[in-house]
Amino acid sequence: MSARVCFVVGARPNFMKSAPVYRELAALDPSLELLLLHTGQHYDDAMSDVFFRELGMPRPDEFLAVGSGSHAEQTAKVLVGVERVLLEHEIDLCVVAGDVNSTIAAALAAVKLGIPIAHIEAGLRSFDRAMPEEHNRVLTDHLSDILLAHSEEAITNLQREGISTGVHLVGNTMIDTLLEHLDKARERQSWEQFGLHAGEYALVTLHRPALVDDPAKLTAVTDGLITLARDHPILFPVHPRTLRNLESTGDDARLRDSGVLATEPQGYLDFLCLEADAAFVLTDSGGIQEETTALGVRCFTLRDSTERRVTEELGTNTVLGAKPERIAEIPQLLERPKPGEVVPGWDGHAGARAAETLRAFLSG
Repeated sequence: MSARVCFVVGARPNFMKSAPVYRELAALDPSLELLLLHTGQHYDDAMSDVFFRELGMPRPDEFLAVGSGSHAEQTAKVLVGVERVLLEHEIDLCVVAGDVNSTIAAALAAVKLGIPIAHIEAGLRSFDRAMPEEHNRVLTDHLSDILLAHSEEAITNLQREGISTGVHLVGNTMIDTLLEHLDKARERQSWEQFGLHAGEYALVTLHRPALVDDPAKLTAVTDGLITLARDHPILFPVHPRTLRNLESTGDDARLRDSGVLATEPQGYLDFLCLEADAAFVLTDSGGIQEETTALGVRCFTLRDSTERRVTEELGTNTVLGAKPERIAEIPQLLERPKPGEVVPGWDGHAGARAAETLRAFLSG
């Protein structure tokens, strides 16, 4: 009987990281039975379903619809659901990506059943234990049999924790997705629908609880964006969590009145176009730090730490801290020379290298 491989995805970044590996593995060994399990951790169309259409992934074979909830609720629902799927389909390898609750829950379900685990994007560390994602990353890496690292920095982090076997430097699979779709995305000229011009606007994304769940900080962010909007048109696709909090503080009305263009979350291709053609990006996202580095777009990160230190080292990303008052520094920081280096392995072929690694493991 051919080997059965289950790919578990649950949140927006998981799709971009997993799609190249899924596709390359299917092409490399058609005899493999690939199963796609969507936990439903992100469940509205713009945050989830649209990615399957735009990234060319098949519809999920299994959908758990876990939805939102506390960390414990999400993790428990995914753990139970993934265990059922792994048993029913007699899975031989479970592939997880990133650092969300679905990632650690799927890894726990697999390891307790004795099923090997492959972790896409292994070895990232912010060294900030206040971040729930940091615990998810560390625990998933220590449970995994195959650790697919996207940089030398990630391998060093794993070695520091005593993990040296099963580690493979494959590169950044999310950049595969970006490079594959970049031309198609730019053809959309998505900024036109907002009355903007390429290279002249700022793109903002904010969603992390440490920033958007604190009313005082969220109001301070609003103040910073209003001031920044005097110098740069600002486009702000608002995450559902952030929108709820902005509405509760009344800051959504203040943003609109100031001219900040607050929109619904964008699909992958539209967002990629907006990101690629932005003058700069202000974010608290980890993946966007990587994407802007690959695109050569300046990024300013409103977080106290980053697990993508390579983006800081190259100078494409400036970590401002979770300090909204530092938004005021952005115009001056933009005057610095623009770096242009590329991270080794962020070349559009990471998915193929990861697929080769998975097939070798399964053939082993």
